[in-house]
Amino acid sequence: MDILKAQLELMPEWKDMLQQRYQILYTIALSKGIGRRTLAETLQLSEREVRKEFDLLRAQGLILVSREGAEVTPPGQQLLVELKSLVDEWSGRHEKETTLKRLLGIEEVHIVAGNSDDSEQAQLLLADEAAKWIFANLKPRMITAVTGGTTIAKIADHLPQSSKIEQLQFVAARGGIGKDVQLQANTIAALFAEKLNGSYKTLYIPDRLSESAYEAMTQEPFVQEMMALYEQMSILVHGIGDATEMARRRSSSSEELKLLKEQQAVSEAFGYYFNARGEVVHRIRTIGVQLEQLEQTPHIVAVAGGAQKAHALDSYFQQAPKQTVLITDEGAADQLIKEHTL
Repeated sequence: MDILKAQLELMPEWKDMLQQRYQILYTIALSKGIGRRTLAETLQLSEREVRKEFDLLRAQGLILVSREGAEVTPPGQQLLVELKSLVDEWSGRHEKETTLKRLLGIEEVHIVAGNSDDSEQAQLLLADEAAKWIFANLKPRMITAVTGGTTIAKIADHLPQSSKIEQLQFVAARGGIGKDVQLQANTIAALFAEKLNGSYKTLYIPDRLSESAYEAMTQEPFVQEMMALYEQMSILVHGIGDATEMARRRSSSSEELKLLKEQQAVSEAFGYYFNARGEVVHRIRTIGVQLEQLEQTPHIVAVAGGAQKAHALDSYFQQAPKQTVLITDEGAADQLIKEHTL
């Protein structure tokens, strides 16, 4: 029996205590300047518990507390890195990652704590985990394409400000969806580039085009340039949406909504709608990354969480390329594993 197992035999409560303390430290790291009350509400702990942990972490030199709130010190950041694997193993997430990777038949699965449906903390963890994966896998002169959406937009906030990797290029994987410019691929590509000292290419084209407009646009030099960049992309970062929700966000007609219902569309990605078997049942006419380009892309990073998104994830992953990396949360992961084992 190794020393860690021996300690747990003697003090089994130590395991829960360490995981809670790790979660507190991690939350402070994600939300610089967070106060005790906000932290207590985020982690659903009492203010008394949080005050006690603050005092302990500060005494150990792991956090600094000021009027602006708490921040993690460099030793605290290093401790988070060193403890991550152990905490994931104790929480059961590592085992779930292995199970889900096998069930979905993909390259990697990363699961963060919580359920994005009802936890802002889980949403932050998703974005942070995705940012860490992206930064760790970037190499000089790489082209990275990004889609739009709330989840992908949050990733930019968690990327480090760095100029270490030379000649990075970020491209919008499609035109805009909806009216919120901050959530469009063009804006997100620019934010990624700003953080990592790279260049970016935008695609200012409506998400939905008529047949004649589509044919005309494909002849434009700037569109052909973007299509050539998609052929060279090394990383594609995208979300996965519920089919009906995405159709409504696009202000789809009642006829199109009826068609999606009749075709039993479940999920959406890149303007393609998939049924429960992963078959394409509908697509919108749009300029951007095409489904056939995914097979030749070395790294595909799908970021989506929440138990309510599990059915859409299962639908999309029926046909997803094997080199996909899924970054999700426990809410979605638990539901996916449950559906696969029924």
